[in-house]
Amino acid sequence: MQAPAPPPPVSGRRAERAERWPLRRTIGVGVGVVALFSVLAVVVGLITLTSLSGARSRVVNQVDPAIQQSLRLESALIDQETGVRGYGLAAQEDFLQPYTDGLAAQQDAAGRLGGLLTGLPEAAAGLREVLARAENWRSGYAEPTIELVASSGRPAAGTDLDRGKAAFDSVRSAVTTLQDELGAARQAGTATLNRTATVLYVVCALIAVAFLLIVLALAFGLRTAAIAPLSRLAAEVRKVADGDFAHPVAQSGPKEVRELGDDVNRMRERILQELSALQAAHGVLDARTQDLERSNAELEQFAYVASHDLQEPLRKVASFCQLLQRRYSGQLDERADQYIGFAVDGAKRMQVLINDLLAFSRVGRIVREPVPVSCEAVVAQARNNLSDAIEQSGATVEVDELPTVLAEVPLLTAVFQNLIGNALKFHGEDPPHVRVTAERDGEFWRFCVQDNGIGIDAEYAERIFVIFQRLHAKSDYPGTGIGLAMCRKIVEHHGGTIWLDTEAESGSRFCFTLPVLTEEKEPDDHPGTA
Repeated sequence: MQAPAPPPPVSGRRAERAERWPLRRTIGVGVGVVALFSVLAVVVGLITLTSLSGARSRVVNQVDPAIQQSLRLESALIDQETGVRGYGLAAQEDFLQPYTDGLAAQQDAAGRLGGLLTGLPEAAAGLREVLARAENWRSGYAEPTIELVASSGRPAAGTDLDRGKAAFDSVRSAVTTLQDELGAARQAGTATLNRTATVLYVVCALIAVAFLLIVLALAFGLRTAAIAPLSRLAAEVRKVADGDFAHPVAQSGPKEVRELGDDVNRMRERILQELSALQAAHGVLDARTQDLERSNAELEQFAYVASHDLQEPLRKVASFCQLLQRRYSGQLDERADQYIGFAVDGAKRMQVLINDLLAFSRVGRIVREPVPVSCEAVVAQARNNLSDAIEQSGATVEVDELPTVLAEVPLLTAVFQNLIGNALKFHGEDPPHVRVTAERDGEFWRFCVQDNGIGIDAEYAERIFVIFQRLHAKSDYPGTGIGLAMCRKIVEHHGGTIWLDTEAESGSRFCFTLPVLTEEKEPDDHPGTA
């Protein structure tokens, strides 16, 4: 026979019980225990306080006032005895006043005292005995003595006074017995009050100790059922959050914590799936990016080589067409001269287009070390390159104070030259007026080239920066449609942006940004030599 398996340790049984119990049930039981204990503590406390209040009220509101009234009663009886004795000795009515007042005080004190002796039968019997003996003293001695003195007009005999004193001693004895009963009642009430107060202190101490034990038990239970499992779950989740998505989250504790662990595991698995898909997509994207970069490089190389290799045959075509035009001009018919002119013009425009394509392909491909350059000097170089066009159009080019920036001089010159050249080209009936400005905008300089030309509709604000896009016929305004595309490529190569300001009131205003020069270097004041 196999030996029976040993029972699980106590801590293991607690853990199993904590896992069987949902956290909601654990918290509900804890709250119920606290609520039940609170109700019991309130009930016990109210009972004890009620007992204490009753004991105190019995002493303060019953026994003590009864003792005071018994003293008043004793004083009233003594006043009566004093009045009768004085009247008997002096036979004067003035000495009878204490008797009259004492009799009224006795009736008031006896009435009050009788109302306070509820629940004190011994004291009530003592009061009745006092009143009976007092009545016997008055009827057997006091009233006869008063009548005798009043009728004879002479003081009473000494033997009568001694008899009255002996009769009143019986009343004194009854009063003393009554006061002893009240004193005993006060001692009993005080003892009950002290005992009840002690019970209240003990009950409060027991309630405090029990409440502390319950709080400790609840804290231990909450730690076992919730805090410890949540801490373990947090440690597991932290491993996943640190990047170990393959680490499975262990689950323990109450039902809610285990369900949370299941949710985290499902989330982790989804992240793993999405991460795998993302990595695969990144691999595809990297491959396509490399293919695109290779394709762009090949296209740029092709454009450069093609345009470079086209130069020589195109130059020959243009030369021979010009030679035909010079040699046979006027010797053939008018249509032949027109055809030769078309050929010469087409060859010239093709040369301009190829040169612009070469310049466009070189942007970002042939990288020079950027240097600090004075933009005023760059604009001056661009104006010098456009001097013939400025003179022919009668244009005015106004240049504000411009900053120094870090740039490739030939490329920045091309930007200003294209923008100013467009302003000279697309003008109306008035002579062109061009203004070049710059202002600081955070970490960038914003340059603007404003003209008074024919302007551009806002709907074409993006189209004009696309290569080969034209808004006018070649017969109206010559050009290849590459200039603004090259400006955008150059500005973005320098870390800036370029756009058409559609809020210009008249003409066109092109704006572009360049980073602010942070390092202090000597600017190149002669960009044309770069």
